[in-house]
Amino acid sequence: QVQLVESGGGLVQAGGSLTLSCAASGSIFSNSAMGWYRQAPGKQRELVATISRRGTTTYADSVKGRFTISRDNAKITVYLQMNSLKPEDTAVYYCNAVGAVADIPYNYWGQGTQVTVSS
Repeated sequence: QVQLVESGGGLVQAGGSLTLSCAASGSIFSNSAMGWYRQAPGKQRELVATISRRGTTTYADSVKGRFTISRDNAKITVYLQMNSLKPEDTAVYYCNAVGAVADIPYNYWGQGTQVTVSS
């Protein structure tokens, strides 16, 4: 069983920065594409950023140039550096791991961490 544990959320003023971390247990991390998603109250969960096994990254247009996703396979951790935060970034942020083992796909989620940006 794989567990993803997010940390680093909190309250920050607009223009500030936060770094989220997602620590993974289990042996699949290096085989997984990792992603950060977020869900604001009353809204659907949306993709924020992804990073492939080899380090290729993608970003939602709303965070390009402000957020950076990275991974450390030795520490089995994925990070989301968030700069120039805006009130509209307020949401619960979720870590996600997808991949396949023996052609059997998997999709794991963390429990989420709250990010609140005050104006």
